[in-house]
Amino acid sequence: MIPSPCVTTFGLIGLGLMGEAIAARLRDAGHGVLGFDIQPRCSAQLTALGGEVATDAGSVLSACDIVLLSVPSHTEVQALLTENAQRLRRGQLIVDTTTGAPEAAIEIAARLAEVGVSYLDATISGSSAHVRQGDVLWMVGGERAEFERCADLFRCIGREAIYTGPTGSGSKMKLVTNLVLGLNRAALAEGLAFANHLELDATQTLAVFRASAAYSRIMDSKGEKMIGGDFTPVARLSQHLKDVKLILEAGSVSGARLPLSETHFALLEEAEAAGLGQLDNSAIFQVYLPERT
Repeated sequence: MIPSPCVTTFGLIGLGLMGEAIAARLRDAGHGVLGFDIQPRCSAQLTALGGEVATDAGSVLSACDIVLLSVPSHTEVQALLTENAQRLRRGQLIVDTTTGAPEAAIEIAARLAEVGVSYLDATISGSSAHVRQGDVLWMVGGERAEFERCADLFRCIGREAIYTGPTGSGSKMKLVTNLVLGLNRAALAEGLAFANHLELDATQTLAVFRASAAYSRIMDSKGEKMIGGDFTPVARLSQHLKDVKLILEAGSVSGARLPLSETHFALLEEAEAAGLGQLDNSAIFQVYLPERT
């Protein structure tokens, strides 16, 4: 059951798969949502949820004390904050759910602090479907007081929120968890493809995976999509390709060896080149299919 804190109107910039799911959770909790997206189709979805659509991103920043960002990367975050610098207000809080480079989050926070605006790199572990169910984990970097200020917000959307430390730590934790999550998904795809080559029944194989020590939660959300060939996007493959690139860049900077992620990146690039980027990330399974080898 969603808690019922004092009703607040939250700003939300970015109304794609994840942004729309966040808006739905906030509306279900009785909160107002003032949102904007560059795609009219996405804005229409907010209207259907009972939210209010702003004419531009700056209008959201002008009107709301707490503004969530749900955009593809920190490149977009930096651009929209630069373009709307005059609309920012002292005491405002930006809650950035973007999966991006930790260094970018630190830079953005520093720039905002100069004008009295607080910033949290509030990353989310889970897909848009998990957000709709309230079954996601927040991993949040920034000032502890601002993290606590958002306690009701985090409870509306997820099952738990973990304060990871200073700015940038939320982004770092998201990259680490996405590394493991993505490799779990790739391993599942390879295992199911291997079973296919050994002429095992796919449905039975998935059932055995779930009942065995090989089990991971990714099997519950992606297994049926792989064996059924339903790659309707919940989280797009191209987005995870971007994430793995960030993982490798962070690994290079820190000196970490990431041989499995290097292989994973190559597989995702192959999938992207094959036109699978806008499909669900479970579509990595298709690079293993016999007709593609």
